[in-house]
Amino acid sequence: MNSRSLARALLASVALAASVVLAGCDTDQVSLATNAKANQPVSPKLVAAMAEKDMDLQSPILIRLFKQEAELEVWKQTRNGQFALLKTYPICRWSGDLGPKVREGDRQAPEGFYSINPSQMNPQSAYYLSFNTGFPNAFDKALGRTGSQLMVHGDCSSRGCYAMTDEQIAEIYSLGRESFFGGQKAFQFQAYPFRMTPVNMAKHRNNPNMPFWRMIKEGYDHFEVTRQEPKVDFCEKKYVFDAAKAPDAKRDPVFDASAKCPAYVIPEEIASAVREKEQRDEAEYNKLVAKGTPVARLNTGIDGGMNKIFASKIPEGSTGLSEGAEGNTLQMLAMSKAPGTIPGTVNPPKPNIDAVAAAQQEEPVVAVSTSPSNTRVATAAPAEKSGGFFSNLGHKMGFGTADATATTSPPQATASVAPATTPATAASRLKAAVTRFVPGHHEAAKDKPAVAAKSAEPAKPAETKVAATRPALKPSVNEGAGNVAASGGGQLAGAAPVVSSNSFDNRFSAVK
Repeated sequence: MNSRSLARALLASVALAASVVLAGCDTDQVSLATNAKANQPVSPKLVAAMAEKDMDLQSPILIRLFKQEAELEVWKQTRNGQFALLKTYPICRWSGDLGPKVREGDRQAPEGFYSINPSQMNPQSAYYLSFNTGFPNAFDKALGRTGSQLMVHGDCSSRGCYAMTDEQIAEIYSLGRESFFGGQKAFQFQAYPFRMTPVNMAKHRNNPNMPFWRMIKEGYDHFEVTRQEPKVDFCEKKYVFDAAKAPDAKRDPVFDASAKCPAYVIPEEIASAVREKEQRDEAEYNKLVAKGTPVARLNTGIDGGMNKIFASKIPEGSTGLSEGAEGNTLQMLAMSKAPGTIPGTVNPPKPNIDAVAAAQQEEPVVAVSTSPSNTRVATAAPAEKSGGFFSNLGHKMGFGTADATATTSPPQATASVAPATTPATAASRLKAAVTRFVPGHHEAAKDKPAVAAKSAEPAKPAETKVAATRPALKPSVNEGAGNVAASGGGQLAGAAPVVSSNSFDNRFSAVK
């Protein structure tokens, strides 16, 4: 009797062990949820939104991100096979400028198309949770671009990454985890400087990155017209989207980012839809340029951006290179609930201290009296004699004149030189504005030294301490806060140890 019971127990143990092996045959998936943070369930509210949009919990996802708008979108495949927008998350912090990452240490957050597989998910991140963007991809490598460990992570602190709050990254991580458990081998991550609309393309038409942006806009358009994840290939140091085998070809084309493009075709139903969209966009773009749409001022040393919902929560917060908001709007946003916990060490975007130190004495202001005109002609490049760095910074913050310069050809115009004391007075006011509107002006920044006014001996930045402990788990993101809308890689293999330290640089040097 005892021997029969023992035999049954052994058989049950073997069956249980076999089921565990079968369920965990993909070691990458096993590493996705090795701790409580990485194993948090998708919030009931988000599950309900999926049901309303005809989505399954474990259906594939796709992520799009926009620097200027400081927003990250999570798209999910519906039961009809197309992707639909599940939720938009405001980005807490990104660093660098609009434009792609070029080299290690340039503080740039990458732009382009990347593929995220389970091994790039890091449940042991020093920044709560994270996933590796996969930079550099084959296109980046073909151009000799360098960089590593570029992440989307929590902690709202960036030095070349895209930083969310811990609550946001927990939710995004859980969506990626479930898609992998549902069978998705990798999800696509699309990073853009801004939404690729005719208006934005017109505003940035003189930016040296425009050729690259026009190239990745093709992939943006492919997704817009198909609502399917575009197939991405590289050849001749360029992106190719939705390439297919030519009708007379015997095998699929083989792509090499540095080699000549093979023979391929784009399916006509996709090509024609993309062509029509591009024609509409180009027509609108030409109209905007013809009527003198102002050109966006190039970066004057401001480091990155921050969504306005987060800027409104920080004393004298700034959105930097992201889309800003009027004072009253920020005050109204400050009354709403933030989409997650904002660490006390967060530094909003601010001017580069080197750029401030290099600012030269402003030239005399020349006032020109002209007749009124409704015509606004955008300047083709950043003004070189418009009042110096602080004046330009003031314009970017909303002080003084607009970016565009109104010009007319009146029959008579008189010019008068302003008093010599005017520039110095204006510079003083603008320097005061920097001190007032740039948080952390008199203290050290977590990511970068704070801006200091020009002086004979610049003050040494004070050391900023980072809290040693944080809650292990964070509640789900409040979906009714601010801009959060529920509208419709150097790779990391497995888990990495958590690194504790008290400074941003030391923490960042570890795996994020």
